[in-house]
Amino acid sequence: MPKRVLQGVVTSDKNDKTVTVLVERRIKHPLYKKTIRSSKKYAAHDENNQAKTGDVVRIEESRPISKSKKWQVVYDA
Repeated sequence: MPKRVLQGVVTSDKNDKTVTVLVERRIKHPLYKKTIRSSKKYAAHDENNQAKTGDVVRIEESRPISKSKKWQVVYDA
């Protein structure tokens, strides 16, 4: 089964090896057909502390690293 990959903006890099990523989705309301923006914050593991606030990063699903961290920052080479 493939791992889910999401893209979002880093909102906090204050923790060691952890970044908070804001992922925004656009969905269409089922009845009114208006496009609604919904967002969610994810705690993602950043091994090298590379990501800084404001960076656009991709995160991928991984095994649970801690109570709140189940995502990992992906760096494209």
